[in-house]
Amino acid sequence: MNTRIEPSEHEDRWVLSLRGLTVTMISVDFQLTLTLESGWEVVLEGPTRLSSGSVHADLGVLLVPESQDVGAALPLFGATVLSLVAFKSGGLRTVFEDGTHLTCPGDPSFEAWQITGPRGWLFVSLPGGDLSVWSSSGARDQQRDKD
Repeated sequence: MNTRIEPSEHEDRWVLSLRGLTVTMISVDFQLTLTLESGWEVVLEGPTRLSSGSVHADLGVLLVPESQDVGAALPLFGATVLSLVAFKSGGLRTVFEDGTHLTCPGDPSFEAWQITGPRGWLFVSLPGGDLSVWSSSGARDQQRDKD
């Protein structure tokens, strides 16, 4: 299990240091929720692409949490995270050790996904393609201004 759990900010993304964490629970309602070890939770609300291998070679299947059309994601139970990146443009990319990818773009009209973690971490894909980030260790709202 990963002992370094603090996300790191880069120019166009946040890298969440969740490598080695396992999906311990999958919940389905009008969202697809992946619960990870160490108190992290990924909630997908918008259409999400599930693929494997090269993203360019395999278009995979589209998961639609709003209509509970997410059965293809159930084999992620027990999967181990290789990388998880939250883009400041509102997109999310999760790669698992077995080569499976979950890719959720931002949405123009609603919050496509959110991630919560220990120490008050909260990442939210905002309508229109922005990202907001909060942490209880300080006011860290990182939403970009659109002027």
